[in-house]
Formats: sequence, structure tokens, C-alpha cells
Amino acid sequence: MKRLSDIVFLILISLLLSAPVMAQKKVKLKQANSLSGGIKEGVRFDRLIGNVILTQNKTTIYCDSAHFYKSTNQVEAFGRVRITEGDSITITANKLEYDGNLKRAKLRNNVVFTRLERATLFTDYLDFDRPNNTALYFNGGRLVDTINVLTSRKGYYNVNTNLASFKKDVDVKNPDYTMAADSLQYNSRSKIIYFVSKTTLIDKDSNVFVYESGQYDSKTRKSDLSRGVAENEGYKLESDDYSLDDIRKIYRLRGNVVMTSKLEKLIIYGQASDAYKTKGITKIYDRAYVAKITDDEDTLFMRADTLVSIDDKDPKKKRILAYHNVRIFKSDLQGIADSLEYRSADSTIFFYKNPVLWTQGNQMTADSISMLILNNTINKIFMDSKAFVISTDTLKNFNQIKGRKMVAEFAGKGLKRVVVTGNGESLYFALEDKTNLLMGMNKILCSNMVIRFKEGRVTNLSFYVKPEANFIPPHEIKLDDKELSGFEWVIQDRPTKEDVVSASVSERKLKAKPVRATVNGRRRPDGDAVRRDLPGADLRVDPREQLRTASSRR
Repeated sequence: MKRLSDIVFLILISLLLSAPVMAQKKVKLKQANSLSGGIKEGVRFDRLIGNVILTQNKTTIYCDSAHFYKSTNQVEAFGRVRITEGDSITITANKLEYDGNLKRAKLRNNVVFTRLERATLFTDYLDFDRPNNTALYFNGGRLVDTINVLTSRKGYYNVNTNLASFKKDVDVKNPDYTMAADSLQYNSRSKIIYFVSKTTLIDKDSNVFVYESGQYDSKTRKSDLSRGVAENEGYKLESDDYSLDDIRKIYRLRGNVVMTSKLEKLIIYGQASDAYKTKGITKIYDRAYVAKITDDEDTLFMRADTLVSIDDKDPKKKRILAYHNVRIFKSDLQGIADSLEYRSADSTIFFYKNPVLWTQGNQMTADSISMLILNNTINKIFMDSKAFVISTDTLKNFNQIKGRKMVAEFAGKGLKRVVVTGNGESLYFALEDKTNLLMGMNKILCSNMVIRFKEGRVTNLSFYVKPEANFIPPHEIKLDDKELSGFEWVIQDRPTKEDVVSASVSERKLKAKPVRATVNGRRRPDGDAVRRDLPGADLRVDPREQLRTASSRR
């Protein structure tokens, strides 16, 4: 008997100890104005009316009326339903179905989910999982905080991590922008938006941005994005990676950067770009080059170690700078220089430090050279100080013109004429029209000259102000007579399209195989080499097609 009483005592103690734990699993009625019984589908319930309050652990349910199923631990609540979860979560709705065993709530009609002051969710269909602290809405919802308003057809909110996931017809509104996506994530605490699908953003200036992935901090207004396109009526910008600071207005792009100016028919390529919007300065570097579409449907390509675009409200101050190892290529024009400046206001390109230009069979050099672009076509080339033009004939003789200043005028794609002003000198080889045999060499000194060209060949020369002419027959021409002072033929440096568009200058120098060039049978000084075409040149998509595609999207 004593042993039996001991067992009973232990059982009672065990029941008493476990009673609070068992009670936690049950929903308890705390308050109601009236109570009556009923049966629904064979299950008894209590009908509660007026100021109803039910509790389970830290969860409290308020409503106007309810059906309380004690046996199944379930509640149906109606009219001004409100659930509080401790001090952090408040949910209101018109109707509630609550499963006390699973601790899951289904709220319907005019649902408002509030998480402290971090965010408020509005929907008509919300399922709340208390153990996992997650809320799921469907058939449309809207999340509002102090910065953003996010709407979508479906959504998932994790209370523990403050992370909300939105799906289907996602829309974001902010004073500075709007966003649209199929899927998006947002942290209501950190205010960071995560791009998990293609997202279209339109800012208050009507610029359009399309991002593949990345994140945007709404508080600091900084972005780290992968693969995106920015576009407005005049410009288009593409890159693999973006690091954007909207407060400091500093934007860094990395990987396959493509900048398109639709109005100026200009495309800039590179692997890196730094833009300082407040200063109006954009730098492009690492395999940077420019493609300028001309009216004759040709393309002018230009490469340099660094390209700088300067934007300004004053059109006269807008320009593009290119410095170190400049190379340009067009079907009818090629050139090299240390640096270059393009002024869009007067459509003029300035070449600095040892510039050399080639057009058809002609080479042009001077201390400084500028080029006028008219109607997107080369109109004139101005050569100042030590100007020198060299062209070859069918016998590979070098016809030469030099002077203090020169102006080369173009018609279509061809050189039309060259006007020499000051200290003019000319050396011209005369060929017999029918046999093309050398008849002799004209050497002329004259202050001013005009030389006319046709299909890249000299057709007529005019001399002004006391010309001194000397005709030398073929058998009397000496090697030293074939060159004017300052002659230097550097055709081996003439860029190809592959030189400009593909490998960088430093890469070309490493890969090039030196080959000695000769002029009239004499070796050039050491260090001068002929460049070979390099394998594996990446010419990319035709810039003309890129420009047409960019323009058609607006």
C-alpha cells in the first residue's frame, strides 16, 4: 500500500509540474460580454460576443465576436479583429481563423500587419506562422515604411530577419524613383532593396535603368549592381557591375562598359569608368575606345589609354579628351598622337604631340594638327608649324610638300587639295601618262602653294610668290635629292581597325614582331618597327547597329 501511494504521489507531482506546459498549448478565453454554445459539423463551440479577448502565450486575440472550439483548440474571429504578438507585432483584419495547435493565423479582408515602426503591410489575404515568425500574403499586398512603398501580387515577410520577398508584378515607389520587377527583396530594417530578377527603375529625371541583380541601400542611396542598362532620350549606358553613390554623385562601372550618345552618334567602350556627376566629368579606361558614326555610314574609331568626357550646361565647354597612345581609324583616315581633344560645339578634333595622319596614299605631320568635322564628315585638316605631306606614286616614289602651315581640304572621302602658307617646298616625281615611266623630278621652293588631288594622287600644283623650280632628269637624281629636310615616312605606324578596336597599345607592343623598315633602301633608326596584325581581334558588334538598336528603344 505504501509503494502504491508513493507511485500516486509521483504521478500527481508530475501532472502538477507539466500543467503549465500543457496550458501553454491551449487557447484561453480571457473576456467576453456573452457566451453561448453551438454545434458546427458535429463539433461543439462557444459563441463569444462583445469585447472578446483570447490568449495563448504572448499572443492575444481581440475581436467583436468569435467561435471558440476548445476541443480542437481553434478560433474563428469576426469584426475588428486584432492580434498582438508581444510588443512588436500588431495585425488587424475583418476575419480570422486561428489554429492553436499549429499556432497559425489566417487573416482576411482589410488586413494590416505592423512590425513596430519599421514597416506596415496591407493586404486582404495574410497567413501568419507564429513559430517561424513569417507572414505570407497573396492576391495582392502593399508594404509601406518611411522611405518606400512596395506592392506585389504575392509576398513573404520574415519577422526575425526583417526580410520581405515580393513576387509577381512588383512595384516600388520612392520620392526619387519607381521600380518594376517580377521578383524583389527588401529589408525593412536596413532599408536595402535586393534585385533578384530583371528590375526596371525610372528616376525623377525620367532616366530608365534596367538591372539584372545587386542591391540598393535606400538610406545611404548607394548601389552595388550586376549587369545593367541605363537609358534616356539622349544616352544609353551598359556595364557588368555598378557601384553608385547617389549622395556624393560618384558612379563607378566595371566590365564591358558601353556608353552611347544617340544624338551625337557616338559610342564609348571600356572596361572601367568613373563618373563624377557634380563636376560633369566621366573617365573611361582599360581598353577604352570610341566609335563615331559619320553621315556617310562610315565609323571613326579612336583608342587611348584614358578617355575623359566633360559635360557642361555651356555647349562650348563640352568635350572629350583622350590622352596617351591615341590611335584612330576610319576607312579613309588613320592617325596617331600622344593626346587628343574633341570639342563638340565646333566639331573640331585637336591632335597633340607628334601627330601623324594618313588619308588614302598620303601622310600628314606637323607640330599640331586639328580636324574639322562638318555634317559628321571630315571637312578640313589644319597643320601648324613644320607641316609635311608625303604621298606615293605608282612607282613608290615619295612626293613631298612642306611649309609653315597647311590646310588639307576634303571632298567626300578623298583629299581634294592642300593649301600651303609660308616657306613652301615641294618635291614631285613626274611620270609619263601612258607608259608610267619616270620623266624626272620637280623640286620647287615657294612661299605659298596649292596642290590638287584626285583619287589620292597629285593632279595639279600651283605656286605663288617668286617660285624657284628645278627639274632633275632621272639619270641625275641622287639619293639625297629624293627627300626634303625633315622627311620621315612612318607607314609602319599606320593603325588598322584591329589595332584600335581590339588589343590595347601596351598589349600590341608586347605581341608585335619587330621588322626593320627601309626608306629608299636605307634602314630606319633602331626602335622603329612594323606592327603585324594580331590574332584574336575582338571587333564586337557593329557600332552602327548598336546605335540603331539604342535609338529604337526610346
